[in-house]
Amino acid sequence: MPTRTARTAWNGTLEEGSGQVELTSSKVGTYDVSFPKRAADEAGGATSPEELIAAAHTSCYAMQLSAFIAEAGGTPQALDVQADVSLGPDSADGGFKLTGIKLTVRGEVEGLDEAGFQQAAEKAKAGCPVSKALTGVEITLDAALES
Repeated sequence: MPTRTARTAWNGTLEEGSGQVELTSSKVGTYDVSFPKRAADEAGGATSPEELIAAAHTSCYAMQLSAFIAEAGGTPQALDVQADVSLGPDSADGGFKLTGIKLTVRGEVEGLDEAGFQQAAEKAKAGCPVSKALTGVEITLDAALES
């Protein structure tokens, strides 16, 4: 299996500095990052580690869920996956930490009922490689079929 690479060039202090995240392997883009924008309600055109984790988690989860739906005898027609990754203070060690990830998935699936979809969704939450990497963060799931 391949290794994927990203890099960040950072200049300055945490509060006044900024950087650029480059998606090196895919060459799809370079994105601005800064701590003030990371901690603000509005991102102001910059991304953050939390948004990048959310993107990685949704894509990984969608792939894993589609595999488990097929394994259960269903056919995924469409999956819409959202991840909300929260950053907050770390009262135990100081600084900050990821305080939770909420996965929301809505699926159009042939051949599975709601219970079968829920089972596949829970299995994917536990089984996707990004979920496995984030075991130190509470991950919740809201999954439902749509007609």
